[in-house]
Amino acid sequence: MSRPSKGGTSYRAVLALPHARKLFAAAMLARLSYGLLGLPLLLTLKQATGSYAVAGTASGVFGLVTALLAPARARLVSRRPRALMALAGAYASLLGAIAVLGVAGAAPWLAIALATAAGTVPPPVGPLMRTLWGRLATDQAQRQRALSLDTVSESTVFALGPAVGGVLISETSPALALASCIALVLVGFGALGTALRGSAVELRPTAGSAAVRSSWGLLRVPGFAALLLVVFSSGGALAVEEIAAVASWGAGVTGWLLALCSVGGALGGLAYGRRTWRLTPAKRLALLAASAAACLALPALFTAVPVAAFALLGLGVCSDTLLITSFLLVDSTVPTDGQLEAGTWVSTSYNLGIAAGSAFAGALLDQAGSGAVFALAAATASAGALVASVAAHGSAPGSEAEEVAEVGEAAEGSEAVAR
Repeated sequence: MSRPSKGGTSYRAVLALPHARKLFAAAMLARLSYGLLGLPLLLTLKQATGSYAVAGTASGVFGLVTALLAPARARLVSRRPRALMALAGAYASLLGAIAVLGVAGAAPWLAIALATAAGTVPPPVGPLMRTLWGRLATDQAQRQRALSLDTVSESTVFALGPAVGGVLISETSPALALASCIALVLVGFGALGTALRGSAVELRPTAGSAAVRSSWGLLRVPGFAALLLVVFSSGGALAVEEIAAVASWGAGVTGWLLALCSVGGALGGLAYGRRTWRLTPAKRLALLAASAAACLALPALFTAVPVAAFALLGLGVCSDTLLITSFLLVDSTVPTDGQLEAGTWVSTSYNLGIAAGSAFAGALLDQAGSGAVFALAAATASAGALVASVAAHGSAPGSEAEEVAEVGEAAEGSEAVAR
């Protein structure tokens, strides 16, 4: 990509940063509650109402409200950190009410209303932990390693979560599996709140820091709107590719292909974070987006399982490293008091891209078949690559040289750190 060199801060050294282990462990517990939630919530709602249609609608509304209001919740927590525990308590209470409905039964309107209410209050954990890494890390090299470790760990939790949730449901019941999610919410966010209070990390802006007074103000940060479009296209392309694969080869083969994608993401993310890159994050983002588009062009041209396996392995590498690079751009370009909300917008854009991609791909599949859907995946990724290229071309002329110097100094200064 850009003649990377080895060296720099190790992952062990990142975890040795003051308070890092306690904060990271607590955040992973809280994330596990989100990774497990999908199946227990859906099946508990089905048990409560007796209808998969109602349960699917309620779960869909829950997901949509959760994604759309996530930046507002992040802004609240960044302004008032104590709100984190209030949100966690409200979230656990509403999920508890849904679990009770799973045993007692409920009218469809009540199930949908409770699911909608629960979607308004899930406390931020992924964007919060990434913001904390930005506060804990002392240089660009440490931030890159920390964000890589964080992104790979989060992806692993969300990949394994549905399987663990399925086991819990089969061994107990949907309502008890949902109760396990509630317990993880209380324990995870309780531990995170305790770790935050015991650390010197400050979420609120310090005196004299640049201010972002509204979400619209974030869009005026140079390159941020383009970044959201690139991330949106990345999520959309992945969702479209999944539907095309299911239509062509069935759920069994697609499951293995998506597992390869996850493996590629984990390995690529860890390797990416461990190296020192000579290009700026903006230019890396453009190259990664273009590489993802090239991977998706292969199944569009050659519709065969071995080709798709190779392409999705590469796509996993590109997708996870693209997200890592996006979080690095947030850390380096957005004012301190807006970073938590900006990181949440990145995650929201990715999730909305997945939702939009699934909707458009399903409609196109009925009209034109799987070949056109494979082509749509490649076109979606190509559009993101074009946006990223234009944004990188318009970045400040001296930014690349400045970053090369900064990363080089960080690598030299950390050679003595224990691996």
